[in-house]
Amino acid sequence: MITLKHAELFRCDLRARMPFRYGIATMTWVPHVILRVTFEIDGTTHTGLAADNLPPKWFTKDPTRLLEDEVEEMLGVIRAAVSQARAIRGATAFAFWQALYEAQAAWAGAEKLPPLLSNFGTSFVERALIDAVCRARGATLASALRENLFGVDLGALQPDLAGSTPRDWLPKKPATELFARHTVGLSDPLRAAEITPEDRVDDGLPQSLDACIRFYGLKHFKIKINGEAARDQDRLGRMAEILTEGCGDEFAFSLDGNESFRDVASFEGYFRDLLATPALRHLWPRLLYVEQPWHRSVALSPAIGELVRTWPDRPPIIIDESDAELASLPTALALGYAGTSHKNCKGVFKSVVNACILAQLRCDGQATVLSGEDLANVGPIGLLQDLAAQAALGVTSVERNGHHYFAGLSEFPAGLQAHALAHHGDLFTPHGGGWPRLAIQAGKVAIGSALRAPFGYEGEPDLTGMTPVAAEG
Repeated sequence: MITLKHAELFRCDLRARMPFRYGIATMTWVPHVILRVTFEIDGTTHTGLAADNLPPKWFTKDPTRLLEDEVEEMLGVIRAAVSQARAIRGATAFAFWQALYEAQAAWAGAEKLPPLLSNFGTSFVERALIDAVCRARGATLASALRENLFGVDLGALQPDLAGSTPRDWLPKKPATELFARHTVGLSDPLRAAEITPEDRVDDGLPQSLDACIRFYGLKHFKIKINGEAARDQDRLGRMAEILTEGCGDEFAFSLDGNESFRDVASFEGYFRDLLATPALRHLWPRLLYVEQPWHRSVALSPAIGELVRTWPDRPPIIIDESDAELASLPTALALGYAGTSHKNCKGVFKSVVNACILAQLRCDGQATVLSGEDLANVGPIGLLQDLAAQAALGVTSVERNGHHYFAGLSEFPAGLQAHALAHHGDLFTPHGGGWPRLAIQAGKVAIGSALRAPFGYEGEPDLTGMTPVAAEG
């Protein structure tokens, strides 16, 4: 039996080394929080951690809201999930999570909060629980999934998977290195010569796209578009030149539509115009997929299915922000989408089920996509847990942007910086400024230490220097 005994929440605010523009938001700083939860598991106590940024304008994308109000709302859903979890007794981690998911959904419905936001709180408790169970059982995340130590009941959420377990669908061994799919934000400089003296960052890390390719040996990219045809065509054309110069033919990329299209039909014309642009023809054989071009208000509407039926040569298109509930992926697949994304903030067990759904379809000959995406994921806990989950789910190209928009772990307390270097020398390397930075070589990150840990991170991180905040409302 599993019960929650104690919870603590810690915060530090991170300053971006350069602005990150995505959709309607531009991130210049972000709160980062770590949740530490002690569970009683079959009579003994074990502690687990979960960590994440509180990203502005992603969960709700309301241009009228103040950032401070959104931060308090995100803290509120975490505190609500902790409070809900106190009343739960679960025979397995999966059963505990199911009960928490339902309780949090009922609370969020009464509060009129969207599922994507409310489940952010659920995922914090879920991740800490997964960590605690792995430590209690002496298992890694990948081995715990394959041995079903969490008690995952696939058939309870997807009847077509009844009678199977995660080991039937997930990789036998997770990849020990992943492509770091580099984000090119809407306002990121493409060439070093474009950066004005007042905008230049002097911290020893690359800033422009061409410099990043040289510094990290990048091969995979995620390119943000905003639906303004002339602007996007011009910017993509300049990127095509830079990618060819830096990578030759050895690159791949995804396009992130950032929910830019509210009119369903308009995206087809927009994309056909991109395909017909001569300067971009070199790009399209290397396109992996298009991520969430439609606004969430229409992305799962019948109009998508109607468009898909008349657009057989469309690129693979996946949902991201619209993957808010357990039924989101099956709904999207029925409409003609190719798959969805994984972010730990959307929930690990939900993605386990999603990965199994997509693997079953691949066995039936259908092309599907489970991508790995990023919300400027950083830190010695959150980043490592995300990488461990991505690999366990079979994702091998993962959007990484936290290392680009934030100066490594420089904004974290010294104890956490030292812990990362001591335990994860494959993932972090000392920077000239004295702080750890993500080690990307030949466009990849080596994640062996994260895979050997219970859930991403080894040892007992020192949270001294983080600011304690209320863990329950």
